[in-house]
Amino acid sequence: MSEERDTTEGRVTLEIAEQIAVVTLDRPAKLNALGPGMLADLDARLAAIDRDPEVRAVILIGVGDRAFCVGADINAWAALDPLDMWRGWVREGHRIFQRLAELRQPTIAAINGYAFGGGLELALAADLRIAAESARFALPETKIGTLPGWAGTRRLPEIVGMARARQMIFTGARIDATTAERWDLVNEVVPGEMLMERATGLAREIAGNAPIAVQLAKAALDGGAVALEAVSGALAASAEDGREGIAAFREKRSPEFRNR
Repeated sequence: MSEERDTTEGRVTLEIAEQIAVVTLDRPAKLNALGPGMLADLDARLAAIDRDPEVRAVILIGVGDRAFCVGADINAWAALDPLDMWRGWVREGHRIFQRLAELRQPTIAAINGYAFGGGLELALAADLRIAAESARFALPETKIGTLPGWAGTRRLPEIVGMARARQMIFTGARIDATTAERWDLVNEVVPGEMLMERATGLAREIAGNAPIAVQLAKAALDGGAVALEAVSGALAASAEDGREGIAAFREKRSPEFRNR
């Protein structure tokens, strides 16, 4: 579902089958590093998923067995001046990763190799993370004179705790899949050849449950004021008084509320 583009620039594809969407980062020659075109693709794929009432779970994976995603393409952002980097690259990445985090449907990052920098930040925006035994994780930005730019300094401490987040960010060091599981960075570790099978099985288990209940549970777990407002508004509108209020408006009369 991606537009054709020079394959060296990469693309993000979307396949939907049996109520499960699979979003694939496709730039194996560059270890699935994210360039501007791939970010735009990712944005479009997430928008399509959000519009599709049939999708009940989402899997995010990278092509190949070497890398999930090694983050932002350094060549793409290094040439930008500071204002352009802030206006476009950083803000766009934040917006798109937040769109992933806020999808109605539960999301699963299937981490099939390196998850470095923005790639780890992308995985952190998913609800669940399943890792291959060969997976490696790092936020190495301090090694090149910068710092995580796509919400890593916020999401990583929420998941692994402040002390471990400080260790990863200050040192830039890699951790292996076993350590990532022990630190609660990932939910499960499986053999590489079983990664997609396990991610798909988990997605099917989620998709087999009542979709509205699952999506409302996700909203409740996220705990945001917007989610609370949306659920409260829907409840009020579905009550007898809510229906009476709408009917009175249409009929141009005063409503008769009954506290029901």
